[in-house]
Amino acid sequence: MNDILNSAVKHARRLIVLVVGATILMAGLAMIVLPGPAVVVIPLGLAVLGTEFIWARRLMCRVKAAMGRTGDERQQSETGEGAAAYPWRRDLR
Repeated sequence: MNDILNSAVKHARRLIVLVVGATILMAGLAMIVLPGPAVVVIPLGLAVLGTEFIWARRLMCRVKAAMGRTGDERQQSETGEGAAAYPWRRDLR
């Protein structure tokens, strides 16, 4: 009896995490075209889903890596290392 109850609680928790995480993720995806902070809401939805689903954790790691690369590229362009990619910035120095 106790095993059945534990299994039911585990499945209910996964279902609740799925519904809440998917709702947040869908709201974030809608915010790509609607006004709102999609850049904040989408990773939040993935973080909620990542508490129960490994695919969401992997996707969140990819998003973090992409955001880090974007920051590195931005820093390189500000320091002049990426000036060849932005020819209009040469006149500003």
